[in-house]
Amino acid sequence: MHFGVFTVLDHYLDLPRSVDQLYDEVIEQAVAAEELGFGSFWVAEHHFHEYGACPNPAVLLAAIAARTRRIRLGVAVSVLPFHHPLEVAEAYAMVDRLSGGRLDLGVGSGYLAHEFSGYGIDPAEKRDRFDEALPLVLRAMGGERIHHAGRFYRVDGVQLNVAAMQQPHPPYWVALLRREAVAHVGRQGRPIMMVPYASVDRLEEMEGVLGDYRRALRDGGHDAEAADVPLAFHVHVGDDAASVRAAAEAAMTRYVRTRLYAKRAEYDSLVERRMVLFGDPDRVSAQIADLERWGMTRLLAMLNFGGLGHRTTLRVMERLAREVAPRFQSSFARQPLAAAGLSSGRPA
Repeated sequence: MHFGVFTVLDHYLDLPRSVDQLYDEVIEQAVAAEELGFGSFWVAEHHFHEYGACPNPAVLLAAIAARTRRIRLGVAVSVLPFHHPLEVAEAYAMVDRLSGGRLDLGVGSGYLAHEFSGYGIDPAEKRDRFDEALPLVLRAMGGERIHHAGRFYRVDGVQLNVAAMQQPHPPYWVALLRREAVAHVGRQGRPIMMVPYASVDRLEEMEGVLGDYRRALRDGGHDAEAADVPLAFHVHVGDDAASVRAAAEAAMTRYVRTRLYAKRAEYDSLVERRMVLFGDPDRVSAQIADLERWGMTRLLAMLNFGGLGHRTTLRVMERLAREVAPRFQSSFARQPLAAAGLSSGRPA
């Protein structure tokens, strides 16, 4: 089990925290995550709304790379339909170089209507754009000279002058929201990552989702035992249920209330359905143990959400590191995570 930290950088104009302060705090949290022994630190790409204030994760990850030495740096995710694949490859190849080969690359096709509208892209094209772009990104990061004439992109013998340090390309994962997409991607042999809060109604459903993925891998002729599956959860570790509620309820309620197009749920419902990992160390550890048994290999802990205070976030990060992670056979010992993916991580 690998432990990472993940933030979408949700930013609220009705709170006193400025976007500059948010960036400073996130960088400090990444530094603290490395010092505490977390294996990775991830940021999201979002546009045009308080849903997330990080439109270009490569810029933020480069800043974090300058302040850290060991922790792996992830984007979850680079939304491929919004960018030319060579632009994506160049930006994240630079991050991989600046970090000394520490990039973890999450990729996705996007799902927020206002983002597609802002870029003037038809959401109906997103899967086709993604499927065309991903191989080009990976090939370009590997230093290949590319000749390609497709529906959306044409590349005439272009080779990046800065390739990724990790070869043939950095480890990558495909982000999924819909359960029915798991079988399709699994048969292709591609690694997946998910945010269960957005995909299922109860934690127990993830046992079936991850079982579907492993079956699809086997059906496609891939090694299901090699599946490396990151799942992202909101996490808050406290002394007991009452103290966790007092610290996290307002922030979680704000987060849920402002999530465009997402499932809405009350705090008590989220806790009862175990869609958030909230509670004392025993409760949180028990939920992680269930997920590990079902096939999760990486927990991406969303600790900074809903305008939660910086100091509170750091305290919860420390409790997760000191009181939960040591209960698991994990990479939680100041070690960089191993390169991920199924076999080479290349798409089938």
